[in-house]
Amino acid sequence: MGVRSNVTEFILFGLFQSREMQHACFVIFFLFHVLTVLGNLLVITTINSSKTLKSPMYFFLSHLSFADICYPSATIPKMVADTFVEHKIISFNGCMTQLFSAHFFGGTEIFLLTAMAYDRYVAICRPLHYTTIMDRRKCGLLAGASWLAGFLHSILQTLLTIQLPFCGPNEIDNFFCDVHPLLKLACADTYMVGLIVVANSGMISLVSFFILIISYVVILLNLQSQSSEGLRKALSTCGSHVITVLLVLVPPMFMYVRPSTTLAADKLIILFNIVMPPLLNPLIYTLRNNKVKNAMRKLFRVKRSLGKK
Repeated sequence: MGVRSNVTEFILFGLFQSREMQHACFVIFFLFHVLTVLGNLLVITTINSSKTLKSPMYFFLSHLSFADICYPSATIPKMVADTFVEHKIISFNGCMTQLFSAHFFGGTEIFLLTAMAYDRYVAICRPLHYTTIMDRRKCGLLAGASWLAGFLHSILQTLLTIQLPFCGPNEIDNFFCDVHPLLKLACADTYMVGLIVVANSGMISLVSFFILIISYVVILLNLQSQSSEGLRKALSTCGSHVITVLLVLVPPMFMYVRPSTTLAADKLIILFNIVMPPLLNPLIYTLRNNKVKNAMRKLFRVKRSLGKK
């Protein structure tokens, strides 16, 4: 490339320039983040402490809840803290760390949803072989593969970006370091890098979306032979998964299945993707699931009894 990078830090514009809006953002997103962490911690604690929530679905749900804690934690605390300062500065290394973390946990979330869809497919379409196919070893391999795939996706994004020369300007019109705004700042031809980013992030989102939708169509077709009670339970479980899939995958498809450009709506769309699915997943998977609700009631009863003692 022939140009050395002399940028040691970046300036983030944040969501809004107005001080009043920034203060409102602090209150709203601080509250959202606290609720996200507490809600997902409650799900993890409930699953790990309950003797009735030992099926593969809850094993994957505990991994998803952990990813849902980490994904917004890569960006939201910095955004909240920046509402108090006029110049929102992040170091070059901090920027690359943020980029890696956001894509790592966001990518892992997508792969975990794919593993969960496979689990539901086996449970509904091959119920007699379910315990044999989805044994402890297979579940561990699927979960490990999801985390490894998320890591490989993220490390590729990060390595492609970190080797680019940045010689100014260093202002990012976003609330965190994402790949498209950084490509705009590079003082080199980023056309090929942009194509790889689209092929990497965009195609992962798009392909995962179609795989998940096709799997649920197949599941729905197989549900026709179920009893009314079995059909109701299966539809309730699959409905939760479909809602999560739409929340998680539609925003990344909009963001990354297009050339390396930035649009005015990008900040709000990626913010929705970072904040809302991790916040809503504990509600989606508990309010529609009697087993989880009963396990939570037992957990609270045990805590109350221990507190009285």
